Amino acid sequence: MIAPLKIDQLLKAGPTKSRIDAFIAENKFPIVQGEQATFVFRGQADKLILRHWIYGLESANELQRVPETDLWHLTLDVPPRSRVEYKYEIHRGSKSKWIEDPLNPNRARDPFGANSVLQGEGYELPEWTNPDPEARPGILEPLKFDSPTVGERHGHIYLPARFRRSRQYPLLVVHDGSDYLKYTQMKTVLDNLIHRLEIPDIIVAFTDSSDRLREYGNDVTHAHFVTEELLPELQRLLPLIDRPQARGLMGASFGAVAAFSTAWRYPRVWGRLLLQSGSFAFTDIGKRNHRGPLFDRVVEFINNFRDQPTAMSERVFVSCGVYESLIYENRSLIPLLETTGMEVKFVEARDGHNWENWRDRLREGLSWLFPGPLMFVYE
Repeated sequence: MIAPLKIDQLLKAGPTKSRIDAFIAENKFPIVQGEQATFVFRGQADKLILRHWIYGLESANELQRVPETDLWHLTLDVPPRSRVEYKYEIHRGSKSKWIEDPLNPNRARDPFGANSVLQGEGYELPEWTNPDPEARPGILEPLKFDSPTVGERHGHIYLPARFRRSRQYPLLVVHDGSDYLKYTQMKTVLDNLIHRLEIPDIIVAFTDSSDRLREYGNDVTHAHFVTEELLPELQRLLPLIDRPQARGLMGASFGAVAAFSTAWRYPRVWGRLLLQSGSFAFTDIGKRNHRGPLFDRVVEFINNFRDQPTAMSERVFVSCGVYESLIYENRSLIPLLETTGMEVKFVEARDGHNWENWRDRLREGLSWLFPGPLMFVYE
């Protein structure tokens, strides 16, 4: 028997002030009951709208005010294991603003601020994203590199806790490295996965770009910088294994395009690719994608790859959220990658285009590309 919604029970009992007070005190918000989630707001407003980032659903959903009260509510269907970021758009008089849900303490942060987070039934925050007191912490060292083609660049180098110059290590280069460190807790994730022997001791170069939308969109100069300038400099400074299967590129969104197109321009240099929610825009007719001129070079690249799929790596891990507009492009890419003979793993999640989605896929992606020392042998 399906239990009645808690909001319906309140309305049936009569939403007096004391009952509303108790309702707010006794529940966590949004209220998740099976595949339904009830959003609740308490306060004065002329209109209240839920703004979420689930592609394919109406992005603006109006909450209903309980007559003669300051209580607002809206119930939506939310599949199990979903994770949804949202805000409220509150209207008072002629003014409106977007706010985080004051009844929900769960927040997700990104370069643009913070969003409230709905955690659907069955979703759990991965415990390996939290600091483990038993895991020896690796070291983050500043990286500064003067490139003759793209100018001065800054970032960080991650060295595993047991780093020794007498040993050799695999290398992973991460696009938008500062954001990965800040918004996915990637240093903590690396510490934990290495401690658990799920990945080997690994050196990670976290790189950034001050003009990422231009450089990351299938730019030959960027590919040259990463492969012919940064990689040799890291090889000079650090004890790295000099084999493609011990070298990886990674990125999310436009950063995934940068990783993919760099590997395509330098086939079999980068033996491991981790591509998250890639902005892999293409066209079936014409050369202009509906996403706008910013994607023109991406469209050209992906169209060329679709016409002539070629192997550029050995293993490719791709992840994307089913609530993203990019899910179609990412799904379409997988069979093309597989036709080239590359090993491909594709993971979908009930999440959107955001950093915590990408965080939640790190363990599966990293451990598949770079299996831990108990089972990984460099050939």
